[in-house]
Amino acid sequence: MRRALWMTACSVWLLLQPASTSWGYRESFTPEQRERLMKAQNLLLDVVALTDNGKADAGPILTLVSTRMTELGYGVGTDPAKPHDIVFKVKCEQRKTWEGTTTLGGDADLPDSPSRVWKGPACQLNYLIGTSKIRWQKEVRTDFEDSVAAAQSANAPDPGAYAMAKLKERLEQYDFPVLLAAEWGHDERLLKLLDDPRTSQARKLKVISVLGEILSDDAAPKLREALKDKDLAQQAAVALGNLGKDSIPTLIDMMKNSKDPALQAAAAKGLGQVGALHGDPQIIPPLLEMLERPGVDRSVLIEVAWALGKLPDKRSINPLERAQHNLLKTRAPEDPSWKKLWDAVEWARKQCDTGDQFS
Repeated sequence: MRRALWMTACSVWLLLQPASTSWGYRESFTPEQRERLMKAQNLLLDVVALTDNGKADAGPILTLVSTRMTELGYGVGTDPAKPHDIVFKVKCEQRKTWEGTTTLGGDADLPDSPSRVWKGPACQLNYLIGTSKIRWQKEVRTDFEDSVAAAQSANAPDPGAYAMAKLKERLEQYDFPVLLAAEWGHDERLLKLLDDPRTSQARKLKVISVLGEILSDDAAPKLREALKDKDLAQQAAVALGNLGKDSIPTLIDMMKNSKDPALQAAAAKGLGQVGALHGDPQIIPPLLEMLERPGVDRSVLIEVAWALGKLPDKRSINPLERAQHNLLKTRAPEDPSWKKLWDAVEWARKQCDTGDQFS
């Protein structure tokens, strides 16, 4: 009976996990759509700017979108009569109008998902394959909702033009080209961007993150190389954890032997990802060793505990109980790191102790 309950709970837990940025969408494509996306090279750009006074000049935003997509090697154009593989649509409005419902969970909860509450300036981004609108939809917003008041405060004479200028700034900051390349399965473009010496560290971190989310096997060598860069290593370790069992030896070595607690914590988090996605029990002994090793930084122990809870294993129960006992000896609820570690250990123990889990 307990086993049946445990299996049911695991199934529910997996169903409730957030969908990755693009993987779920790609799985829902027809074979024809998937093939068209994988071969996509030329984009038709459909950019519109709307203010309270009607259509505005969309030229500056169109130029920005064109330049940014060209950076990743895509061909872009605005003539519907010319051959194109995908229509990329950007609609920027001074006062956003809602165009449909949103789902709960997964991408709907992300900061760049369309908000039915937001009524201020916004740009909505989506794309078409042929005439089919795909579920992928993102939204960037200004940091103000009332464009008239914001324009007055900035001594700008035209609220509509002011809103468009601020939305253009947001599109300059928002890495939609990387998200689209990941959505379309264009790993090679992302890897080329990662290798480009002109790519900023912030953008490399974003690329590494999406490579992990889309489970790109081709990315593994580049991610291992990124572990050598102290500015990229944390994100690379987590991304490697998404890719699968082959990353386990690398992550274990980093967790056990790195002198940097931030990298050790990232490696532990990566091992937790392996456990959650691939269920490989070989991650348990090294995680338990770290849990009970003297002198380990508390930030590392927090990620170790969370990782143990992601792959429930009876071997973890006693060590986690000992960790709780030791924490009680140094009880300090006012210390945020103590509280975080206590919460992580308590959650992990409950996941591993199936009897307690359903009490």
